[in-house]
Amino acid sequence: MKKRMMMILFLAVVLVLTACSGGTDADTKVIKVGTKNYTEARILGEVFAQLIEANTDYATELIEFGGTSIVFEALKAREVDVYPEYTGTAYGAILAQNELKDPQAVYDYVVKEYKEQFDVEWLPDLGYNNTYTFAVRKEIADQYNIKTVPEMIEVADQLRFAATVEFLAREDGLPGVKKHYKDFKFKEEVGIDPGLRYESIKSAQTDIIDAFSTDGKILEYELTIMEDTKNFFPPYYVAPIMNGESYLAYPEVVAELEKLDQIMDEAAMQQLNYNVDVEKTPIKDVAHEFLVNAGLISE
Repeated sequence: MKKRMMMILFLAVVLVLTACSGGTDADTKVIKVGTKNYTEARILGEVFAQLIEANTDYATELIEFGGTSIVFEALKAREVDVYPEYTGTAYGAILAQNELKDPQAVYDYVVKEYKEQFDVEWLPDLGYNNTYTFAVRKEIADQYNIKTVPEMIEVADQLRFAATVEFLAREDGLPGVKKHYKDFKFKEEVGIDPGLRYESIKSAQTDIIDAFSTDGKILEYELTIMEDTKNFFPPYYVAPIMNGESYLAYPEVVAELEKLDQIMDEAAMQQLNYNVDVEKTPIKDVAHEFLVNAGLISE
C-alpha cells in the first residue's frame, strides 16, 4: 500500500511539473524561416518571422543562406520550414523553363511543378514584381523623353550603357532584349561589377544601367525605370514557400502567411529596401513598421 501511494504521489508531481513547464510541443515549436543573402530577402524573412511570432504560439528562427540552390535544398531537407521565393527564379533557375511570360501562368506552373516534383507548397504572392529593368538617369530620360524600352531603343546609339557581365551575356538579359524588341546597339556597352553600377550612374559615367525594379538605390538616385511594354523580362513575384510536411503540420502559420496576399506593390518594397540600404534603419524596425501599418500586428 505504501509503495502504491508513493507511485500515485510521484505521478501527481510529474503532472504538475509538466503543466508548469509551458505545455504542449506546439507551444515550444520553433518555425525556421530561411532567407537569401541580400537586403530584400532579409526584410521578407523578418516580416514572416514577426508575423508568425505576433499572431501564433510559435517562436521563430531566421537562417540566412547564400543563394537559391542552397536555401531550396534546405527547404526540401526540412532544415527550414519556409522561405520567400520568386516565381521567375523558380521557373528559370530551378525548373529551367523560359517560355512563359504571363505572371499568372508562371505562378500556376511553379505551383504545380513544385508540388509534384518536390512536395513544396507555394502560398499566395505578395503582389509586387521584382524583375530586371533598365534604370536611366532622370536628366537623360527627360532630355530624350523616354519612358519605355521601345523609346529607349530609338535613342540607344546616343546613350552609354553599363551592366553586369551576366546581363550582357544571358539570353534573359540584353541579347534577349535585342531579339525580342529589335536589334540595336548602345553608344557604349560596358560590363561592370554589380556593386559599382549605381556609383557609375550617380557620377554620370554612364547613362543607363541594368537593375532590379525594387532596388532602393533607384529611389536614392531618382532614376527613371523603362517600362517593358512587350513583357520580355520574366515575372518575379515573391511568395512564401513551405515544404509539404510543415505546410500540413502548421496550419496557423499558413493562415498568417496567407495574410500577405497582395500586400504590397513595387513602390512599397522599393521603399523598404531604401529604408534599410540608404537610411540604414534596422531590418527589424522596417519589418515591424510595415506590419503595423498593414494592420497585421499591433504596436
